[in-house]
Amino acid sequence: MAIYFIARFCANVKGQWVQYRPMTALNTNLGVNFPRGFRSAGVYCGIKKPGLLDLALIVSETEASVAGMFTTNRACAAPVVWSKQVVAGGRARAIVANSGNANCLTGEQGMRDAQRMAELVAKRLECPPTQVVVASTGVIGVPLPMTAVEKGIAQAFERLTDGDDRTTADAILTTDSASKRASLEIDTPAGTVRIGAIAKGAGMIAPKMATMLAFITTDAAIDPTDLQACLARVVNKTFNCITVDGDTSTNDMVIALANGASGVQLTGDALQPFEQGLYQVCEYLAKRIVKDGEGASRIFEVRVSGAADADAARRIARTIAESQLVKTAIHGGDPNWGRIIAAAGRAGAPIDVNRARLYLQGTLVFENGQPTEYDERALVEAMQTDEVSIVLALGDGDGEAHFWSSDLTAEYVKINAHYRT
Repeated sequence: MAIYFIARFCANVKGQWVQYRPMTALNTNLGVNFPRGFRSAGVYCGIKKPGLLDLALIVSETEASVAGMFTTNRACAAPVVWSKQVVAGGRARAIVANSGNANCLTGEQGMRDAQRMAELVAKRLECPPTQVVVASTGVIGVPLPMTAVEKGIAQAFERLTDGDDRTTADAILTTDSASKRASLEIDTPAGTVRIGAIAKGAGMIAPKMATMLAFITTDAAIDPTDLQACLARVVNKTFNCITVDGDTSTNDMVIALANGASGVQLTGDALQPFEQGLYQVCEYLAKRIVKDGEGASRIFEVRVSGAADADAARRIARTIAESQLVKTAIHGGDPNWGRIIAAAGRAGAPIDVNRARLYLQGTLVFENGQPTEYDERALVEAMQTDEVSIVLALGDGDGEAHFWSSDLTAEYVKINAHYRT
């Protein structure tokens, strides 16, 4: 599957606006191994059922700048605590991640196990443990089977490759139906660089991160401070604008490594096209997470404009996106616009319904405080698609926001009713 972007990027270079060629096609069959100087592997070590990959390793051949965004859940897991310290140091060599076990709410032993994972990788790479990011995802409250993890790390080093990274992407999955990868190449004023990424997520998905992991690599040379700033802006417009069930998990993180293997140093205006490329990669992966939402049969986008301010727009958009009544209406292909307006009204943000306009699949269904005349049968038919559009235009200011969400199905209940047992 390839997605093409036709937008051209402009940057102010020495007082002149210079136009660059479009990004290459977004390759969804290759991820973290696409940038130069990275290798990865995914193996089965015994955390999950036999045959399901459960340990991933991503290694930069040289020391890299590192940036990260983490869950805001205060019951965060030991790997999150450890990896925040790694990101604070600004430099990293590797990411090691396991699935099937969250290593969360496991006490002091959990912290020792997270550190041990870093130490095992660091010993192989002859780098400090504080340069190894650790991530875990899976069941909460169960100690890590460290004998299996240690075996898996050794196996992963033996299988490191700079080729196909499908096993790496597969090894971080939990209830996902498929792996999620994306990569592209982009021109900048300083030269051509590559970006690649893998991600996981299907349930416990909500803003301020979710039960998701995303690992991003680039062969650009970027200062850790600049990399963190770019990542934060992009995450806030992508991974922090998705919701499946409104639950913010304990283990979420997005990590970016920039190793400079391209020989291209990005600073100032040269960062603009890089950030645009990073956005395209993260937007694709964020939407893939929503599409892969547990039990989901279709997704919908909520766009709010004209709110009192950006915060108000975000609160309104999120409330609509997380409304169970809206989500079930989307599942049924029911243009029940009253649920949408009701959700907007309880968001806790200023709203004057008499100045609001609501569009479903491009059809104006509400204006001037009352429904409009529209062909309901045609609209019902238009909503029988994989993606549904909700646009709410307010008249209260210039605040804008968007969210992606998935419908609520009986399958979601089935999956989560027996997640642990």
